[in-house]
Amino acid sequence: MRNYGLIGKDISYSFSQNYFSIKFKDENITDAKYQNFDIQNIKQFKENILTTKGLSGLNVTIPYKESIIPFLDSLDKKAKKIGAVNTIKFTKKGRLKGYNTDIYGFKKSIKPHIKKHHKKALILGTGGASKAIAYVLKQLNIPFHFVSRQQSKAVSYTYDTLTETIINDHQIIINCSPVGTFPDVNEAPNIPYGGLTNKHILFDLIYNPSQTVFLKHGKNHGATTINGYDMLVFQAEKSWKIWNKTL
Repeated sequence: MRNYGLIGKDISYSFSQNYFSIKFKDENITDAKYQNFDIQNIKQFKENILTTKGLSGLNVTIPYKESIIPFLDSLDKKAKKIGAVNTIKFTKKGRLKGYNTDIYGFKKSIKPHIKKHHKKALILGTGGASKAIAYVLKQLNIPFHFVSRQQSKAVSYTYDTLTETIINDHQIIINCSPVGTFPDVNEAPNIPYGGLTNKHILFDLIYNPSQTVFLKHGKNHGATTINGYDMLVFQAEKSWKIWNKTL
């Protein structure tokens, strides 16, 4: 039996376990199963996860996409450049190699919606997922700024310094923070939504609920709104290809 799973914290709601369980059933894959590895500290990775028999691949989610890296033997070129991993392959020699399939998932999801007037972007949050988003925006030649609670060299704006003018001037806004995800479905990033227009794209990496308060604000202003579901499907299928590619 080939074992796969998701590493994260408080992930009972997770997309991946349900998605892969249905995939295995629909495609008559009888020699594989997928489970959640819910750990409170990344130090539990070795004792609680690596001891699982038959491990063939893992996905990684919040908050471990960066802290998992020291436990791996090698990184794919893109994952190394980004500094974040969401997919781990167990090679035939028993070594662990890290990849980032968020890049593929986000690019496939957003690219069909981008038009000539989408010239600048804001990335809300600075965690592991935001690094993949930034990588894709660079590929698409779209300048961007990070928004976080605290100012730093990498952060151009804090939530307190954002204005409607700044929002109006950035036609793509991506929420990479967990704010608004289940069960806290009434919350949303604290930005001046009055600056939104029907020229904006609001992309929320959250998929549960399917329409977050963040996206509802966008819809109310006529913006294009995209949740994280398709991105998750694309990245999951990319992970599956990586796990089943002979290295």
